[in-house]
Amino acid sequence: MAIFLTENSRVLVQGMTGAEGMKHTRRMLTAGTTVVGGVNPRKAGRTADFDGMKLPVFAGVAEAMRETGADTTVIFVPPAFTLKAGLEAIAAGIELAVVITEGVPVHDTAALWAHASAAGNTTRVIGPNCPGLISPGKSNAGIIPADITGPGRVGLVSKSGTLTYQLMYELRDLGFSTCVGIGGDPIVGTTHVDCLQAFQDDPETDAIVMIGEIGGDAEERAADYIAAHVTKPVVGYVAGFTAPEGKTMGHAGAIISGSSGTAEAKQKALEAAGVRVGRTPTETAKLLRALL
Repeated sequence: MAIFLTENSRVLVQGMTGAEGMKHTRRMLTAGTTVVGGVNPRKAGRTADFDGMKLPVFAGVAEAMRETGADTTVIFVPPAFTLKAGLEAIAAGIELAVVITEGVPVHDTAALWAHASAAGNTTRVIGPNCPGLISPGKSNAGIIPADITGPGRVGLVSKSGTLTYQLMYELRDLGFSTCVGIGGDPIVGTTHVDCLQAFQDDPETDAIVMIGEIGGDAEERAADYIAAHVTKPVVGYVAGFTAPEGKTMGHAGAIISGSSGTAEAKQKALEAAGVRVGRTPTETAKLLRALL
């Protein structure tokens, strides 16, 4: 099994006809993803060619869902238009919306999250500013390279796209059920806790890797959830142990206020919940192998 994205997922790409959309749609197709079409109101009625495979372009998400049975959308649109694209996906009732776009205003992300909640959370939003998610050998929605690893029984949730790839490589001999890059902005649609719950409930995920970073309290909240609800082995890695004091590093959410949000504080909270925490990706991979 996998979480959120399976071999049965039918994927739309909002912004498919743009440069990034075309490039990554081709990569998703190569990975075996069932991409069924794209959305671009200005090019509705046309087709886009991917090495001989022609995919239809629709005027809107609702129309695309009616015509193709799509249940997932990957959003590759500029930051100024991301909120509108996400609201359209939510209004159409699609199950999963993966927002790849970087640089989305926090106010827009808050509005998107609030709208999804008000709509009954029918649509799960992942991102923004994320690499998406992959269930190796089944489907790939986003920009995660599909050739790093294969299917297995480890689940991974990460704030960082680059560190997602690194841990996938470090544990390529074990393989993964699903790898989810949730994004590192101050507000994201799907959290560490959401993924931990899904991996805990997935009978084909045996262990979990959780990657965090300095800033905010997401890792502390995840630690509380792990202590109360997760029985599977969890290892963690928190990026930022060597970050200079007082500096904003990496993602927009990597902001430290006083002693709150430091790597040391997060490590302490996770270890109190029974999580083994590595200081490097390689050490984290070794810790997981020792638990299996």
